[in-house]
Amino acid sequence: MIRNVKSLITKNILCLFFIVFSAERLSACLNGETLKLSNGIILYEDYEGFVPHGHEFGDEQTLREVLLSLEKEYEKNKNLDYLSDQGLVLIILGKYQEAIDLYKKIEDIEPNRYSTASNLGTAYELIGNNKKALIWIEKAIKINRNSHFQSEWIHANILKAKIKGEKFISSQFLIGKDFGTGKFPVADLDKQQLYVLRQQIYYQLNERIFFVKPKDKIVALLLFDLANVSYLFGDKEEAVENYKLAEKYGFESPVLKERLGLHSIPIINNVERKVIKEVKYQTKPKRRSQLIEAIISIFAFLFSGFIVFIFRKKISLIIK
Repeated sequence: MIRNVKSLITKNILCLFFIVFSAERLSACLNGETLKLSNGIILYEDYEGFVPHGHEFGDEQTLREVLLSLEKEYEKNKNLDYLSDQGLVLIILGKYQEAIDLYKKIEDIEPNRYSTASNLGTAYELIGNNKKALIWIEKAIKINRNSHFQSEWIHANILKAKIKGEKFISSQFLIGKDFGTGKFPVADLDKQQLYVLRQQIYYQLNERIFFVKPKDKIVALLLFDLANVSYLFGDKEEAVENYKLAEKYGFESPVLKERLGLHSIPIINNVERKVIKEVKYQTKPKRRSQLIEAIISIFAFLFSGFIVFIFRKKISLIIK
């Protein structure tokens, strides 16, 4: 009997270790965007691929705890990175004016930090002050044009379109390209140029979608453009997903209907893609640590049960 119990527990332990190491392997090949704060906390981890879902930041309580942790760290060592990260969390919490005031304080202490300029640009845009937002985004580009996959020029163009008026909301104005009005998208870009443009549009959309909910003309158009680039790049399934998102955000055109029909994702393949994507997402480092904690708890429970079983007679005598 004891041998059987030992065998069962051994099998369970081996299974648990298999889960841990499988999770490790799965996460090793991910290319989703991750943001780690100065205090070591992972603020978000995104799905891989080029379909923008927006960042998953966690609930308000978690974010407030992160904010408190950053405040404590800043008080300890006065490192401005902690203060800057506080501003980022304030923006996520919707406290835009507080974030603006904080970043102005940082700018006074240490001028020309990229994070200050870029986040001030975002915060000003979110309170509707597009002119000030553009000033700070253009300053951020001057400080470091390579940041964010060199995509901030799109952000600047979005702000310019907002300032100039609705007639400037066009693919040509926002990204400098148009993919035609025929059934199939067309472009004079090679594979490398398509990849770079796809990465840049995706990054800007993935940042924006958390804050901008459907319907929105600019997001809808950029999603349509991203879908066109994905189609031309050869990722037709991602193209369909982005066309559908464009429709959700309010993009209306007969061309969209035609291009949605260019590729049909088999139902089984689509389900499989979603399952794989979710498994990979849930086994990224942040979630893997939670998984390991759960496994340790299960192991402790099994081990304690094993000890109780071995010494059950002695325990029974003690209880009596």
